[in-house]
Amino acid sequence: MADEPEGVPELNVPIGMFEDIEDLKTKVASLTSLVEQLTGGEGGEPGEALVDKEETAGEGDEEEEWQYPPFILLLDPPEYDDELRALIEWVEGVLVPGYLAEPSVDARWCHLWWEHPVAIARLHAVWLAWQELTDPASCGYTGPSVWHRDHLDPALRELRASTGPFAGCTKGEHQIDHRMPGLVPSAWTHAVD
Repeated sequence: MADEPEGVPELNVPIGMFEDIEDLKTKVASLTSLVEQLTGGEGGEPGEALVDKEETAGEGDEEEEWQYPPFILLLDPPEYDDELRALIEWVEGVLVPGYLAEPSVDARWCHLWWEHPVAIARLHAVWLAWQELTDPASCGYTGPSVWHRDHLDPALRELRASTGPFAGCTKGEHQIDHRMPGLVPSAWTHAVD
């Protein structure tokens, strides 16, 4: 050991430790790269994600990736009309027969609910959540329970409350002469003027 300078301590480090250190260096470099991607790089603000290369690669393509429909109140005709038709079909086909009992003073409902913008907004939000949370591929098997607890029940409480958008309809005082029906009628059997 004549080639080593004086004063260097002799280290008895196991060989495997060097491999562990190299693995740690690789992992730290990988995590650093991931953090930079997620935060917008070294100069980006925290929370500013970089645009994914896959997203920008197809920008010039004519075929767009499918996205969830936007909130109905953000749409203009004819998209609004199409979305409202689909919402009416869902409310009358799923919600009314499955979840709405006969209206009462404590549980109001308007058979012309689509004439109430607040009802449209709330029911559309519930429908969007239903589309996502009833698909086991995207949310697992607890999605329907989450939908009932977090979306349907609160929305129905607000809509059917005595101070909700249907309050005037159950008292017969509504400005478009809504009446309280004996049973919850279907929009499909209601004669449209």
